[in-house]
Amino acid sequence: MADEQALDEVVRFTSDLIRIDTTNRGGGDCRERPAAEYAAEQLAGAGLEPVLLERTEGRTNVVARIEGTDPSADALLVHGHLDVVPARAEDWTVHPFSGEIRDGVVWGRGAVDMKNMDAMILAVVRSWAREGVRPRRDVVVAFTADEEDSARDGSEFLAREHAGLFEGCTEGVSESGAFTFHDGAGRQLYPIAAGERGTGWLKLTARGRAGHGSKVNKENAVTRLSAAITRIGEYEWPPRLTPTVRAALTELALLYGVESDLDDVDGLLNKLGPAAKLVESTVRNSANPTMLEAGYKVNVIPGEAVAYVDGRHLFDAEDEFRATLDELTGPDVDWEYHHRSIALQAPLDSPTYAHMRAAVEEFAPEGHVVPYCMSGGTDAKEFSRLGITGYGFTPLKLPEGYDYQAMFHGVDERVPVEALHFGVRVLDRFLRTTQAS
Repeated sequence: MADEQALDEVVRFTSDLIRIDTTNRGGGDCRERPAAEYAAEQLAGAGLEPVLLERTEGRTNVVARIEGTDPSADALLVHGHLDVVPARAEDWTVHPFSGEIRDGVVWGRGAVDMKNMDAMILAVVRSWAREGVRPRRDVVVAFTADEEDSARDGSEFLAREHAGLFEGCTEGVSESGAFTFHDGAGRQLYPIAAGERGTGWLKLTARGRAGHGSKVNKENAVTRLSAAITRIGEYEWPPRLTPTVRAALTELALLYGVESDLDDVDGLLNKLGPAAKLVESTVRNSANPTMLEAGYKVNVIPGEAVAYVDGRHLFDAEDEFRATLDELTGPDVDWEYHHRSIALQAPLDSPTYAHMRAAVEEFAPEGHVVPYCMSGGTDAKEFSRLGITGYGFTPLKLPEGYDYQAMFHGVDERVPVEALHFGVRVLDRFLRTTQAS
């Protein structure tokens, strides 16, 4: 089991990493190098030989390999990203880059997304070095840049240009799963992610006839775009159940003693109470309008109007997603991908999933482990191009009333110290015992 020093280090590492401002504002405006150098220093202190890699100056990734005892076993990738989304200090109770530890809680941007997991990985690796522990299978550790934007400087770059560093890796674990979900009725659920929806960020462009704002204009680009956006925003996508979501609904129905009627998904969700939040965003595709750009003067009808939509599609449902968008946008609005990534599906009957479940159950025997699919996406999408199956596994034992999902990109992001201690113990247990599938 991870030693006491590891418990101290995971807290210190989380705080230290938060104090290193790695805000990713998009469009290349980020510098992860100081955090990458910090991680590399900790890995080197554990006797490893970390490699620092950049596609763009300052956008640094770190990769290191821990050799296992069985050279014939498939390797496991354990990865976390170093960048964070922006935070406005005036909105926060504490400064978002202070890393302050107050009343047993570590505060700051990245406390949950995902410098906590970065710190857990470092603490476990260093604990192993002190004990002389070697896992059975090789473990490749990677800390990436640019996950909060396009991944072009991070996991995409690594998978494309440095695939050799991940040789032998067949599975990977990263954010986010194995956290405590309190259902309000005394049950503690621990969802482990075995899938992700695909990303389809869309750019919509409507073109029309420019003219004076006082004149009749039946070819108004803004009107055309507004109509398309309204159709998209009001569209009710039909349910589509992936194997992971189907398993999640089945297990939750059994746990709550309700009929598992998968032909009436919305009715079943209504019977699950608060636990429905774990699956309600992943039973169908979605498309949410998020940005509008049009015009330059109030009395001028522009010839073009642009909108952006955050689209997400389920595994094996992208064709339906595209066809539906063609229909909703209509003949007067064109759409294209602003950013696209694939959906993922991971098996629930693998030895790796079983070991994750067992590790959580050892330290949270009162909990109920259930599978789930992430509504968003992670670096696992890029690593999947190397044949690496990705799971979401960032273990945290959280108190009732702590809204885990609200911490992602939210104000006053924070993580309890005890949650970090739990995470180190569970991650250590899992990585020591996991076998190749």
